[in-house]
Amino acid sequence: MLLRLLLVVGFLQMSHAQKNMVKGVVFSKGKILEGASVIVYGSKIGTITDASGNFELHLSNIKNPRIIISYLGHKSFIKKINAKEQNLGNIVLEIDDQLEEVVVSGTLKPVSKLDSPVPVEVYAQTFFKANPTSSVFEALEIVNGIRPQLNCNVCNTGDIHINGQEGSYTMVLIDGLPIVSGLSTVYGLSGIPQSLIERVEIVKGPASTLYGSEAIGGVINLITKIPEKTNKVSYDTFVSGWGELNTDLGYKYKLTNQSTGLLGVNYFNYSNPIDNNGDGFTDLTLQDRVSIFNKFNIGKKLSLATRYVYEDRWGGQIDWNSSYRGGDQIYGESIYTNRIEFFGNYKFNEKFSFQFSLNDHNQNSAYGTTIFNANQTIGFGQFIWNKSVRENDILIGLAYRYTFYDDDTTATFDDINLKNKAEKTHLPGIFVQDEIKIDKQNILLLGVRYDYNSIYGSIFTPRLNFKTSNKEQSSIFRFSMGSGYRVTQVFTEDHAALTGARDVVFLNDLKPERSWNINLNYVRKIYFSQGHIIDFDSSIFRTVFSNKIIPNYDSNPNQIIYDNLSGTSVTQGASININALFQNSLRINLGITYIDSFVEEEGVKSFPYLTESFQGVWRVEKKINRHGLNLDLTGSVTGPLKLPLLGDLDPRAPFSPTFSIINFQLTKRWNNTTEFYIGVKNILDFTPDKSSIARANDPFDQNLLNDNPYNLTFDPSYVYTSNQGIRFFFGLRWNLF
Repeated sequence: MLLRLLLVVGFLQMSHAQKNMVKGVVFSKGKILEGASVIVYGSKIGTITDASGNFELHLSNIKNPRIIISYLGHKSFIKKINAKEQNLGNIVLEIDDQLEEVVVSGTLKPVSKLDSPVPVEVYAQTFFKANPTSSVFEALEIVNGIRPQLNCNVCNTGDIHINGQEGSYTMVLIDGLPIVSGLSTVYGLSGIPQSLIERVEIVKGPASTLYGSEAIGGVINLITKIPEKTNKVSYDTFVSGWGELNTDLGYKYKLTNQSTGLLGVNYFNYSNPIDNNGDGFTDLTLQDRVSIFNKFNIGKKLSLATRYVYEDRWGGQIDWNSSYRGGDQIYGESIYTNRIEFFGNYKFNEKFSFQFSLNDHNQNSAYGTTIFNANQTIGFGQFIWNKSVRENDILIGLAYRYTFYDDDTTATFDDINLKNKAEKTHLPGIFVQDEIKIDKQNILLLGVRYDYNSIYGSIFTPRLNFKTSNKEQSSIFRFSMGSGYRVTQVFTEDHAALTGARDVVFLNDLKPERSWNINLNYVRKIYFSQGHIIDFDSSIFRTVFSNKIIPNYDSNPNQIIYDNLSGTSVTQGASININALFQNSLRINLGITYIDSFVEEEGVKSFPYLTESFQGVWRVEKKINRHGLNLDLTGSVTGPLKLPLLGDLDPRAPFSPTFSIINFQLTKRWNNTTEFYIGVKNILDFTPDKSSIARANDPFDQNLLNDNPYNLTFDPSYVYTSNQGIRFFFGLRWNLF
């Protein structure tokens, strides 16, 4: 009897196990996939396919199980299993070709990255999670050819360089609209909640044909998430060993049955003065910042978004406080920023839409004894009409931009009437673009833009792009040629003009800068039978500027002299990105950019300040899925940068050393909702020379005749990277679906 009972129990267990087991065979492009991951969603139950592509998975007693089958370089297969399904048969995974991502920055309309005649680099939110930062400005440091450049040792202002070109040549967009410009190129890059950014699109080279002035060097487009496709609640916070605290909060809500909203709040605080280099000044600017972002869709036609930013930042002598603001006892640079943005898009139909934005930026600042108060309001509207006629995809845009700018410098002072006069600029424009599909492999894009600036008159900016590929679309060649222009506002773009350390001198009325650019881009994607994928993305570029405005620090150590260049300025070079995806959940991204930048005037060749000769970036990611772990190693290396000296006697080095910043992070995941991460930034503990600030002991130049063998004055513009050394950080992410 006992033996029979055991046999019956064993039979029932085997029968129950059979009912709770699912099996199948995984293929891709007719080939079996060995080592594909098969897991039960929300559990630790999983397996991998064998050499024949087969798998068997016991589901235990999980109710309504869903299995996820994934393989590197392929789209995941998700299937809800019911009681009758035991054998799924042949399961075919589709190739997840990253070139199929939809981009908008190159042509102002959604298009497959594969088919785009304009080379557009796309970086998803997950890319930036490998090195968490408190601002978009810092996050871009691991992107090849993009370098965040600090411009002041005291208040840590900065801008973003593309392929060695100054940050004022970079246009930053939010959802395709020119929100960050003018005053906000210095202080407006902070406070954009990174948890709400879906992806970042980057176009290198002039994009003035589509976006007008300021897009002379390239475009960085921050695409925010669509409310309907976001988590109900998202939370991300981290703390560093220096005492930096950054928190991002996202919340999705319902307006009506057809309207969904997305609210995001970012808060950053650093209030711990540190002076590790012993120069008497803060190594890192103290900041207290809050940003509130709200985006919502009303039906399928109207999308609206608003953002408010308030920031209080200061840097200076370590014992400074607000009671010394604007005085000459203890030196400090204090900036209060209030900024509000409103932007959106209304679709009349599939072919006709209207984009609009309005932003107001108010800055109240003191740089030592120099007071700088400024207000800038920019209104923008643009009608876009898109029509396909046979092989032609025609896009026509009618744009208008109004800029109101007022400050308390000579930039807005009426010398005739001896009173302040705000600058008001009207900029209507029209552009036409025709994308001609010659055949499946060849696309030609022609475009031209006409702008009329109320101060400088008519400006034309044409462009031409051509893309060709093989039938498999694994090899793509792109040729781009175009023109760009930029209208300069010195006091909003060049922080050195505000420090009070040097007098600002304009030799003539500044004219708009112009440029011509040629870019050759080649992309090659290689698939291996083992599931590995390697793609190469290489470019050769050359940009020639005319009327370029280059600040002259050398003629007089007590002045910054501005004038249009009578000769030519050239920036040329090459870059390559290598992305490798391996079957063992290893991903490697490598990039290097070589830059040759020079100025030639009256037969004399010179090199611009703060332009690197080369830059390299890397990212190594290793996933250990069975333990829910991610290991990320990120880093960059920057070649020598020419630095501004205060005359021939200045003992500081004329060039920065080649330096590298390396970061490490370990992430642990639980139940697809919670992540804990911990890491180290700047592992090599690299910091600039301790004497970067000239005469830090005499910031008001009160004792220049005493103990001054090198004939120096106070100057904080000798800067190329952060004074922050090695530091630890840890953080928490949580999502509610």
